[in-house]
Amino acid sequence: MTSMTPLTLAIPKGRVVKALAPLFERAGIDTTHLLADERKLIRETQDGSLRFLLLKPDDVPTYVEYGVADLGISGRDVLLERAYDLYQPIELGVGKCRMVVAGPAGAEEPAGVPRVATKFPRIATEHFAKRGIQAEVIYVGGSVELAPLVGLADVIVDLVESGETLRENNLVVREHICDISSVLVANRTLYKLRRAQIMPLLDRLRSALEDPPSA
Repeated sequence: MTSMTPLTLAIPKGRVVKALAPLFERAGIDTTHLLADERKLIRETQDGSLRFLLLKPDDVPTYVEYGVADLGISGRDVLLERAYDLYQPIELGVGKCRMVVAGPAGAEEPAGVPRVATKFPRIATEHFAKRGIQAEVIYVGGSVELAPLVGLADVIVDLVESGETLRENNLVVREHICDISSVLVANRTLYKLRRAQIMPLLDRLRSALEDPPSA
């Protein structure tokens, strides 16, 4: 065990962990306990230099902003939607997808005030406002694709990876809002106070990103 207080890294539970593991390993980060099939939400590397908090994706930036974690890995969609005050030193390129406006294939643009169903009301509102459109934004927590099919909304704003769900529901992309992937975020105060520990870790991650695995 190291005598120094470990850095704490908040990570989304689930498939993101498995996607991050190869990058961590190339950066020399021990993933033995991180990948263990157990229910522990707090795990450490074997040398005790790094502690992982396994959280729901939406909660990662909160733990970092409040200083419970020094660093975190969050989707850019969460950061844009919540407008957290966090430093974002590295784009990790994991979990790539797109934020789009989608609607029924063949349908005309809605006249007047469009109704928009989404899990991302802030992003949707700002997107339409930039186009000079005051949309009626309706928050929907799941199955967003259903909304335009049953008349709840004219269009949706949602994340799209392959687009298969849209196609199966006869929806098409109308506008591309932004590209989304995972970002390494840092608490602004702790980034300065623990710079001597944080910077070597970030340097190793950057090197790992520049040296991807061979096909």
